[in-house]
Amino acid sequence: MQKKNFVLLNRDDSTLARRGVVSTPRGKIQTPAFMPVGTLGTVKGMLPETLSEIGAQIILGNTYHLLLRPGHELVAKLGGLHRFMNWDKPILTDSGGFQVFSLGALRQIDEQGVAFQSHIDGSKYLLTPESSIAIQEALGSDIIMAFDECIPHPSTRDYVAASTARSGRWAQRCKKARKDDTAQLFGIVQGGMYHDLRTESAEELIAIGFDGYAIGGLSVGEEAELMYEMMEHTLPLLPVDSPRYVMGIGTPENLIEAIVRGADMFDCVMPTRNARNGVLFTSFGKISIKQARYIEDERPIDPDCSCYVCRKYSRAYLRHLYQNNEILSSMLNTHHNLSYYLGLMAEVREAIEKRAFGVFRKDFYRKREVKQ
Repeated sequence: MQKKNFVLLNRDDSTLARRGVVSTPRGKIQTPAFMPVGTLGTVKGMLPETLSEIGAQIILGNTYHLLLRPGHELVAKLGGLHRFMNWDKPILTDSGGFQVFSLGALRQIDEQGVAFQSHIDGSKYLLTPESSIAIQEALGSDIIMAFDECIPHPSTRDYVAASTARSGRWAQRCKKARKDDTAQLFGIVQGGMYHDLRTESAEELIAIGFDGYAIGGLSVGEEAELMYEMMEHTLPLLPVDSPRYVMGIGTPENLIEAIVRGADMFDCVMPTRNARNGVLFTSFGKISIKQARYIEDERPIDPDCSCYVCRKYSRAYLRHLYQNNEILSSMLNTHHNLSYYLGLMAEVREAIEKRAFGVFRKDFYRKREVKQ
């Protein structure tokens, strides 16, 4: 029997690619889906209306950053994150685990949670499984994430085993702390780069019972093949009738390889951060718009792209904007990159519906062999 929050619609004939729908009170999310990252209640350089127009179904916010500024109490007082940022579609919030664990010497981990100092002003905070859930519920998130430790790579087996076990205990506390049944709660599989620890983590989370399951601790410095190996091992362990979310990846190639292994949801700052640095994603690979060879190039970023930017502006103009540090540079580059990512997911969904994702994947890589 399918869970009410997720329906599996199609499977590809030759791969493990899946096509489904995640249902939330604020709308349905067609999967596979990419979530633009709006860390502080905004996807940098994009109006919410424009995000919706280019196909964004859900965006990601962050517990850690919104806790520090402007504070979850204020956001709740002003009607919740959706009203605060004028976004009426679903929002997923990261628990803050990745951010606090990346603080290094500014944080201290124990069984209770993580004591840390703000990277902004050094003020002290304690983030626990219970407070992470409470903050996410105060923000009004549609999908909230369990609090866990994002394990760095490389790490010793002893460290990974201890950390994964603690994240499992924290997951139990997150489930117990949950008060808002309208928000879906996802558990996060850890285990580093060890197959058996990934298996143990997945089995423990399934026993606890969550609305969806994420794979954390990837794209933390490991080579791509090891990342894919961990996905290939872990994704089949997760329930067929639940959404599967691979956190923090990545390149278009990463998404395609995750989808072929059975993943449904993704997020990454890559399309927006790269846009601000003049790196643009296309059907034939990446281009760096700052390069001198584009000074007189009248072509669009990607001749196969129908986004607003590719219809209206040349590579030469986009290079000019970037070289002069114009705000419009970040806006147009971000618009294009997110249009490309969201359009790619739409094409993927169509290919899976036709049970032809294997062919689509081959064509995806073939296009990247053609220099433009």
